[in-house]
Amino acid sequence: MPRRGLTMPSRARWLFLGLFLLLMLLLFAYLLECTPPADVSMAMPGLAGDGGYGKEHYQALLQEQEERHLNRAASLKRQIAQLKQELQEMGDKLKLLQERKEPPGVQGLAETKDQEPGDLLEYLHSQIDKAEVGTGARFPSEYAVVPFESFTSSKVYQLEMGLTRHPEEKPVRKDRRDELVEAVEAALDIINNPDEEDGVEDDVPMQRQTYSDIHFTEGLYRTERDKGTLYELFFAKEDSSSFRHVTLFRPFGPLMKVRSTSVETSGVVINVIVPLAGRVETFSQFLHNFREVCVQQDRRVHLTVVYFGQEGLQEVKLSLEKLSSEESFSNYTLVPVDEEFSRGRGLDIGAHAWNRGDVLMFFCDVDIQFTLDFLNTCRLHASPNKRVFYPVVFSLYNPAIVYGNLDQPPPVELQLNHKKEAGFWRDFGFGMTCQYRSDFLNIGGFDLDVKGWGVEDVHLYRKYLRSDLIVTRTPVAGLFHLWHEKQCVDELTPEQYSMCIQSKAMNEASHSHLGMLVFQEEIKAHLRKQAFKTRSKPEG
Repeated sequence: MPRRGLTMPSRARWLFLGLFLLLMLLLFAYLLECTPPADVSMAMPGLAGDGGYGKEHYQALLQEQEERHLNRAASLKRQIAQLKQELQEMGDKLKLLQERKEPPGVQGLAETKDQEPGDLLEYLHSQIDKAEVGTGARFPSEYAVVPFESFTSSKVYQLEMGLTRHPEEKPVRKDRRDELVEAVEAALDIINNPDEEDGVEDDVPMQRQTYSDIHFTEGLYRTERDKGTLYELFFAKEDSSSFRHVTLFRPFGPLMKVRSTSVETSGVVINVIVPLAGRVETFSQFLHNFREVCVQQDRRVHLTVVYFGQEGLQEVKLSLEKLSSEESFSNYTLVPVDEEFSRGRGLDIGAHAWNRGDVLMFFCDVDIQFTLDFLNTCRLHASPNKRVFYPVVFSLYNPAIVYGNLDQPPPVELQLNHKKEAGFWRDFGFGMTCQYRSDFLNIGGFDLDVKGWGVEDVHLYRKYLRSDLIVTRTPVAGLFHLWHEKQCVDELTPEQYSMCIQSKAMNEASHSHLGMLVFQEEIKAHLRKQAFKTRSKPEG
């Protein structure tokens, strides 16, 4: 009994303190909402006397600013409602704690966790601990992984499309749009009002409101039904390689900050490793994309080509030498291998060919096209001894079917769009990945006993799932797999051959396009009957 008497006032003091802090936060949010907007004419030079723009231009600016204020007001109202709910719950709990009388003979039970549920904040933090935030969770197989969805300020890229959803769409649903806007605004508030533990350098002068929504570059989010929603948000100033990374978690309650850190990518070199055998024309197309993105724009990329066999080797060598002389680019390595082609073996050789310490590796196929934004995404979502990145590629269908109504398909650059009829998210493929060389070597690399196509990628993926590393998997807008005809050779094992045939079928065209091909004769017969009926009708 004496121990219980000491515990109760301590708990009451903490609850009173929490109640006071919530009241202060509620008052602060109310003042923010009620603050009148700044004079628009002060924010837009030239409004009073500059004739450089027309009336419509300023009306559009005013409308945009008004929408931004309305969104901010709606967000604040939601936060106030959440705070009121928390305040009510804390008040009810405090009242219950004060009125509670301990029955005689059970003082020992009050000290057990089963009898005492703990406070709200403690529960919310326990939900964060359960989620895969700080360390990787161990999964039995790839089917247990909940993938992320990625988004920008205007688009959401999603794997599960269903009947009405598309691989790329604007967040038209109001609940999801409000949810993502709220997460971005909460992250901005954290960045512009940092805590001591946010990892900001002491010698950098702090300025309030230095980031806004225009500096938001990309985000990831996923919801686990028994835990909550995790958000990974990245912000950067224009033409800057320094990013602010904010992690938020919504444990089926108000948003909670997990961490806020700075991520510097200027010194992160990506070693793009491409295993290759033949396919010289496809390699020329790959090299064209590599020149435009990696050489002419990024300049922080090394290319490693592991070439199997002798046929086509000289053409590949000349192509690389031409790129080097025309662009003054020497960051490439050609590794000839006189063996039968094995993708896993080629990537393993490429990883071991690097002898300059640790490096971020991008395992890439020759029929992949990527953008400058993807390179930054690769750098942001891989971290040595902590995180590996498995992007989901958007795979294009057979252009001869997709553009069958045209004389010839358009150039490759015009085929790179996220449409249901143009392609699909290759959620069953694990070949493209960003991971550090040290993690690849520590995990044991590929199973080199696997020959040919397919299974070695899944084996490596499963190794990471069963480790303590975080595996981030999400659809990525800037990564495309170009269509090419698949050959499923007889030398494959039954498991590999089955996977190859399934992949081949899914690569050809969308469900509707394939249906039109299957029922082509039936459609032609219908058209012939309709034409006959039209011709046989008596004239007026």
